[in-house]
Amino acid sequence: MRIAIDYTPAIVQSAGIGRYTRSLVDALAQLVSDDEYLLLSADAPTAARPFPSAAALRSRVIRLAGRPIGNRRLAILWHRLRLPLPVEMLTSRADVFHGTDFALPPALGMPRVVTIYDLAFLTHPQYATPSLARYLAAVVPRSLQRADAIIATSETTAADIVARYGVARDRITVIMPGVDASFAPITDRQTLATIDARYRLEHPLALAVGTIEPRKRYDHLIAAFAQARQEPGGPRMLAIAGCRGWLCESVFQAVEEHRVADAVCFLDYVPEDDLAALYSTADVLAMPSAYEGFGIPVIEAMACGAPVVCSDGGALPEAAGDAALIVPVDDIASLADALVAVTSETSRQKAMRVRGLARAAEFTWERVARRHLEVYHRVGRKRKHGHNDR
Repeated sequence: MRIAIDYTPAIVQSAGIGRYTRSLVDALAQLVSDDEYLLLSADAPTAARPFPSAAALRSRVIRLAGRPIGNRRLAILWHRLRLPLPVEMLTSRADVFHGTDFALPPALGMPRVVTIYDLAFLTHPQYATPSLARYLAAVVPRSLQRADAIIATSETTAADIVARYGVARDRITVIMPGVDASFAPITDRQTLATIDARYRLEHPLALAVGTIEPRKRYDHLIAAFAQARQEPGGPRMLAIAGCRGWLCESVFQAVEEHRVADAVCFLDYVPEDDLAALYSTADVLAMPSAYEGFGIPVIEAMACGAPVVCSDGGALPEAAGDAALIVPVDDIASLADALVAVTSETSRQKAMRVRGLARAAEFTWERVARRHLEVYHRVGRKRKHGHNDR
């Protein structure tokens, strides 16, 4: 079978869906099968994010007048202007098309699979940029209607799709993300000391990973940290690894309000090569988000042996299982208590590391790739004939 995959997110996004798509394709390429994959991108690959190379992979940049059409322009043509340009014109003889980023193009008959990561733009619209919310509100229902199969990254997202769009549950396959094998405990003292020095970290260290935006609730994390650092054995520093997103001013205001500027360190984007060491050196990973469609940092941190404290927002309890301390969304006092409990109690910390490592071991990209391949083959066997949607 020949499977066409929208690889654009892997080219244009460093984190989030970009990392997810890169990891999925890498894992698919390592499976022993007769399948071939055509990676399509609206943007040209870069030195930092090239097309991967493997025997089962082929790649193609979608061009207009000899130049890459660009993700934004293609989205306008397909989803705003609704240009009836079927995906078959780009994929030639592919048997299945996988839209990895919420959206599906029109097709003449090719079976299509779409991945939906969350419906936060509907369930928590206050946390989505207006332009993104408008785009997804238009694109997602159309893609759900077009899809022969829908992949959701959590049961929470699947339930939201059913509740918000009336989609039959048997059309949805839940496939939780994996964690890359590079995320493993780093115990070499010199390596950890180097990371601590590079980012000027102090211990006990509370770490947060993710874009600085309202949904992550970093302002509440800073308030909880300000309380926790006053307690015996509480965290001494909070490090936030993530680029600045929209409406992030309240986070920096919280630092000033709680007078912790000397103890809160903003690391900006941390290269993937440093992430495992950063998780490994952390005394606790905190993820107090108001909502997550899954929460990959929870599993990555566990895979590196870091204890995790997270909220019950969205699918975070699904990701964490029984291996984390879970607190109610927006309960600052409980979050502060949990941070202190982890950093001050050695026995608790050790037990959480053991449970976290066992939990993370369940989330392999090989498993994710095999589940995707099952979906591709299932819809590929049900190829439609003569169907044309706009």
